[in-house]
Amino acid sequence: GQSDLLINFVCSTRSKGFDISNIILFATDQETLELANSLGLEAFYDKWNFKSVPSREAKRYGDGVFTAMMYAKVIPVQLINMLGYDVLFQDVDIIWYKDPLLLFHDESSPVAEFDMMFQDDGARSVRYAPYSANSGFYYVRHNAKTRYAFTSLLYSGDVIQAAQSHQQALSYILTEHSSLFGLKVKVLNEKEYPGGFHYHGRNWKDFMREIGLGTRIPTLFHMSWTLNKDNKVLFMKQMGMWYLSNKCEAKKAEELFKLDPSDEKDLTAPCCSAKPIISCHYSDKPSAVNCNDSPKIDKKGKPFWPK
Repeated sequence: GQSDLLINFVCSTRSKGFDISNIILFATDQETLELANSLGLEAFYDKWNFKSVPSREAKRYGDGVFTAMMYAKVIPVQLINMLGYDVLFQDVDIIWYKDPLLLFHDESSPVAEFDMMFQDDGARSVRYAPYSANSGFYYVRHNAKTRYAFTSLLYSGDVIQAAQSHQQALSYILTEHSSLFGLKVKVLNEKEYPGGFHYHGRNWKDFMREIGLGTRIPTLFHMSWTLNKDNKVLFMKQMGMWYLSNKCEAKKAEELFKLDPSDEKDLTAPCCSAKPIISCHYSDKPSAVNCNDSPKIDKKGKPFWPK
């Protein structure tokens, strides 16, 4: 259900010249596995663990499909960590403006001493306290402390099911393991790693305008805090974060494969745009161009761009 966002991520990284040859996509169905391969990604489909995961998209945060997918987010990190590797985990509703791995691989950087580093979620509720760590983008160094933390998270399926949230369960683990075992957790600078909290926040309009205009270039942007995939796509389109051509949108893998009749099945050529494809949808949401002629999405919403 998230294939458009996946292809868009690949297209956007290619347009900026980033090397993504070390990405491993953990597919939850055979169709996504084949799609990932056609995008030039290394991919792995664990049928034993993922065959029961729904292939359709979640309608909203916390619904049954969303909750089922949350446990699937635990397994990839735990497997790679157990194999002895550092790992960056991220959702597909993300755009890179800079290579995020440069900071994590720099042994002289201020974050070199930390075991786990997270994007700031923006929420300040007790549910995610004390770190407010977003589980859609984080880096984990392999060591005994992180190995134990992710083994504990793997055994917390009941908590994920009850909380309807992978992030909430992970927050419990971070708090407990930092206190008992000295796990070092870092929350990254929110202005360098912004997300949906900033996009939807009333106090961040100037900040979002700077990103849209290109006068501020963060490391990445994560379209979190958004009801469903359809809204994510529309918001990314009007923010200049969309690189997937119209002819490839909302298509099943078998339809996309027809765009490249060769045996190689390379979808990047027919589907990827070298420049962002900007279109307006809502006047009261941040955008890279003036969208005041578009309708509002919120009843009490005010135009994002001054009239």
